[in-house]
Amino acid sequence: MSKRYRITSDNVLQNCVADILTRQERGEIVNVIITDKDETRSQAQNRLQRLWVNELAEQGDLTAEEYRAYCKLHFGVPILRNENEEFRATYDERVKYCYSYEQKLQFMALPFDFPVTRLMTVKQHKRYLDDVYVHYTGLGYVLTIPDDLRWCYER
Repeated sequence: MSKRYRITSDNVLQNCVADILTRQERGEIVNVIITDKDETRSQAQNRLQRLWVNELAEQGDLTAEEYRAYCKLHFGVPILRNENEEFRATYDERVKYCYSYEQKLQFMALPFDFPVTRLMTVKQHKRYLDDVYVHYTGLGYVLTIPDDLRWCYER
């Protein structure tokens, strides 16, 4: 079983270390990945993603959550499968070969919410958002570009 810790206090750090030691005592192999805070996706990217799925829902025939699931499956999963060995192994073992397309979409949405974009770095999430933008604006949807990100999307 895999656990993620975001170290925000001494208490969380102590829980993380205790979990590692317990697993080690049981003879489990433990992999620890440490990333800098600025490598994770940004709050601005999160807000933009949420804005866009809401705008897609207003213009299309799916709910915001259904657009979110579609984007995670079609744009996010390929990025992570190409760049994250652990994600590829887990996804392939537990999802890719086991479920239908419709079931995969369900896994991407709430209440299951298979983790995709939350595992991305800022650079990966930028590519994800770029892919979403190109795909949907190419289909005629209008997606708002906040002023602080306008330079990224003006073509």
